[in-house]
Amino acid sequence: MKYTIRQITEGEDEIIIQYRRMTPDIERILNVINGTNKKLSGWKEKTLTLIDPNTILYIESVDGKVFAYTKEDVLRLDSSLNQLEQLLTDINFFRCSKSMIVNINKVESLKSLPSNRIDASMCNGEHIIISRTYASDFRKRLKRGADNEEN
Repeated sequence: MKYTIRQITEGEDEIIIQYRRMTPDIERILNVINGTNKKLSGWKEKTLTLIDPNTILYIESVDGKVFAYTKEDVLRLDSSLNQLEQLLTDINFFRCSKSMIVNINKVESLKSLPSNRIDASMCNGEHIIISRTYASDFRKRLKRGADNEEN
């Protein structure tokens, strides 16, 4: 992907995106530009509800269905776990197992477990296990975030 950055001294800031076809990379860029205005839609009982991704603790796939868990609710989402992972990775969501994505901002504490796994204690008291397959990338992601906060 080619891009051009040019600083201007006058006028309004402007971002122009040109693409031949919509790709996951382009969608991620658009999501970053749109910021926190992004809402997901999910089903609570038989009612379609809009949800702010920042309120989600984690998203889990169970028996082929995807659910978003908040402190108060559980909503069924129509998107796949892979689609949601790509959509939400820029706002601090992380794939922590084959069937789950966790909101890093909702993790209160971490504890190392045998077999290179991590026990993540969530802000609501639940515990999420980060599998050994994803634990190394999770540690790197946390380190990168801590390094960015220092600068």
